[in-house]
Amino acid sequence: MSVVLSPRTGSAATYLDPVRMIRNLWRHRELIRQLTTQEVAQRYRGSFLGIVWSFVTPMLMLLVYAFVFSVVFQVRWGEATQSSQRGEFALLLFAGLIPFGVFTEVVNRAPSIVLSAPNYVKKVVFPLEILPVAALGSAIVHSLISAAILLVAGLPLLGYVSPAAVLLPVAYLPLVLLTVGLGWFLASLGVYVRDIGQVIGVATQILLFLSPIFYPVSAVPEAFRLVLHVNPLTPILTDFRRTLLWGAVPAWETWTIVTLGSAVVTVLGYAWFMQTKKGFADVM
Repeated sequence: MSVVLSPRTGSAATYLDPVRMIRNLWRHRELIRQLTTQEVAQRYRGSFLGIVWSFVTPMLMLLVYAFVFSVVFQVRWGEATQSSQRGEFALLLFAGLIPFGVFTEVVNRAPSIVLSAPNYVKKVVFPLEILPVAALGSAIVHSLISAAILLVAGLPLLGYVSPAAVLLPVAYLPLVLLTVGLGWFLASLGVYVRDIGQVIGVATQILLFLSPIFYPVSAVPEAFRLVLHVNPLTPILTDFRRTLLWGAVPAWETWTIVTLGSAVVTVLGYAWFMQTKKGFADVM
């Protein structure tokens, strides 16, 4: 793997410039591609089926969800879907778990991602800021495989393939911005506060039940809906369902607000990481 020199360190105000951030990442695009490819390949390295597991695992999970929730529990998604055919709840659940899986995979790995690469910190001049980006890239690759399986499964279960699936990249945008911003922040924090990884593991488990994955927002009592409305994953999960299953475009007003807020998180997370990474070698 080639080694690319990091840009020279600067002030926090310099790192708050989104144009400079994008230029820095673009400069390292080939290294990001290499690391992402390596991340994808390493996940199943040494296994007999290799990358095939990326297809087999989500297919098996979707079948399990369909059987447990639609056949055993006979769960329906709200009042409007009481007459819907079996398997719809499993599809809705799976569609919500796809973006949530991307988010949790990156934020759970972020606190240890720099610690697990001490050679990059101590022995070479390496753009450490691309490590969370590569982890995000790997998570997105696997999520796209799951999304493709979901679209195919929607044909026999729903009777159609959502035409709005072409807008899936739009639904991904706020998810990518939010996740990479938090990834940068947690990757830096994890170097200085080693317990943060344990905290994040518990927090993501709590977030799983505070996000509309197993239930619609309408099923939550009015007094508690504020918790879901301030959760930035709520509109992201909804837009994934809209594009992948419901054949609808994202809710543009909400999407714009969440995307702009996520972009702020991205810039702040990047500035935090770049400003604090000069002390990594001393701590490690």
